[in-house]
Amino acid sequence: MKLLYIKRKTKTEKRYSIKMGELTTKVTSIKRYFIGLPIKTMHKYRETYYGKIINCDDCNLFI
Repeated sequence: MKLLYIKRKTKTEKRYSIKMGELTTKVTSIKRYFIGLPIKTMHKYRETYYGKIINCDDCNLFI
C-alpha cells in the first residue's frame, strides 16, 4: 500500500457566475492523500461547454 498518493474525483456542483448566472457543471478536484486520509486539495477545475478548462476561483458556490 502506498503512503502518499494523488486522486482525481469529479462531481456535479451548482455554481454561480456573474456573466452566466446559475450554472450546474462537473467540477474535478485533485487531492493528495496520506494512508487514505485527504491532506490537501491541490487543484480544482471545471470544463466549459466549449471544452476550455477553467479554474474554479472565478465562480462561487451557489447557496
